[in-house]
Amino acid sequence: MAEIEVERQAESGLPVVVNPPPSVVEDKPESGVMTLVDHLVELRRRIFIGVLALVIGSVIGFVISDRVLEILRAPIGDQKLIYLELGGAFAIRLKLGVLVGVALAFPVIAWQLWAFVAPGLTAHERRVARPWVPLMVVFFLLGVGVAYAVLPAAASFLRSFEIPGVLESTLTAEAYFGFVTMLFLAFGAVMQFPIVIVVLNRIGLLSVERLKGSRRYVILGIVIFAVVVTPGGDPVSPLVMSAVMYGLYELTILVLGRTARRAPATDA
Repeated sequence: MAEIEVERQAESGLPVVVNPPPSVVEDKPESGVMTLVDHLVELRRRIFIGVLALVIGSVIGFVISDRVLEILRAPIGDQKLIYLELGGAFAIRLKLGVLVGVALAFPVIAWQLWAFVAPGLTAHERRVARPWVPLMVVFFLLGVGVAYAVLPAAASFLRSFEIPGVLESTLTAEAYFGFVTMLFLAFGAVMQFPIVIVVLNRIGLLSVERLKGSRRYVILGIVIFAVVVTPGGDPVSPLVMSAVMYGLYELTILVLGRTARRAPATDA
């Protein structure tokens, strides 16, 4: 039909207009050309919303910081935390409030980042990535939950080297919460691992066959990564992180493999 229409236009002397296939149109970014100034204005608006969410979250975090302190201190039992400066208690609660604020504002910040980047993506890329934006938050929180579950075992191992009356610990609150923060961030980041794999697979950069054939290298990389990013030097944290990462890797391969087998049946 398209060829007949082109011939009619040519015979009538009208300019020939050929409509591109739908797949070509679909893979173009959203219509509308933004100037550099427009991009900067949009970026400023997104940053403002993100910062506002962070400030509100930090205020809430500071108000509830006493309860958060109790929850975070629970894994070390009756061990007291001290501070060494006159304003230490205020500084610690303020830092903790900001960290809680980051956690509360993370969904808003992630959405603002997506809203800024999405117009430059093709329709296919947007369809692939859109469901994973909220899942990033869920997976990060799952990682924090795993880290909190690991914390008592890690703390117990590290304190097992004490010698009563000779070598005992006096933990500063700043050092302890720094350790906890790094542990939470490490496990939260690790939980993004399957999301990255799925997105790369959906956009055609990583196949299931390649994932299956790279197991040995992946295991080595996972172990090295876990040892480097987990704080404290205890064997519990990197061991659990390695197990979680490899489990997620195999689970992702399984899910992608089943999805790939269903696709031809659906198309048929």
